[in-house]
Amino acid sequence: MKKLIFIFLLFAGLNIPAQTAAAAKEVFEKIKKESKIDGSDKAVYHLLEEFYAENLQAENDEMSEETIEKTQKLASDPDTKNLHILMLFLMYQQHISQTAAVGKKPNPEFQMATMRMLEDEIKSVYGKIPAIIYVYQYEALSAGNKKEEAKATAFQGLKEYPDSVPLKVYTYLSTNDEAIKNDLLKNHSNHWMVKQFGIK
Repeated sequence: MKKLIFIFLLFAGLNIPAQTAAAAKEVFEKIKKESKIDGSDKAVYHLLEEFYAENLQAENDEMSEETIEKTQKLASDPDTKNLHILMLFLMYQQHISQTAAVGKKPNPEFQMATMRMLEDEIKSVYGKIPAIIYVYQYEALSAGNKKEEAKATAFQGLKEYPDSVPLKVYTYLSTNDEAIKNDLLKNHSNHWMVKQFGIK
């Protein structure tokens, strides 16, 4: 993710604490108690889809000013429905960005725990997991040396989102499937992840 430092600077002002899995769970539970939970309000879900479309699916991972402003507005408004999901997502983003900014690797236990909580909560509230969660789950499981679980996550995500370039990339990296490789090279050779992973 080329824009991690930018995202860190964007969300650093939100001052979201949590560097460990236990701290993330504690903060999440506190925020959840204060949140207005409403599965019919899709503002946070749609924002996660926008993050995915702009930062992962697009050829260049450029976040639009509109999405940045929308994120800041939703995150800073205590009346935002399902704010707990957004704040947990931003907590994850902040951790990844902070560690990247200082040249360290993220804490895989934090990553995996946060993604489990996000998956469970999004499924509970909205009934459907957005593509970005599958992508981040794959990355978290890979970081935690859970290669088979990561591979299964990429497969499941690709079944749900068959046009997902990041999930195609991760499925290819897990399987060396020539058909996926050929698809990536034929249809997505300019995608930043294809270039980053040197798929040729």
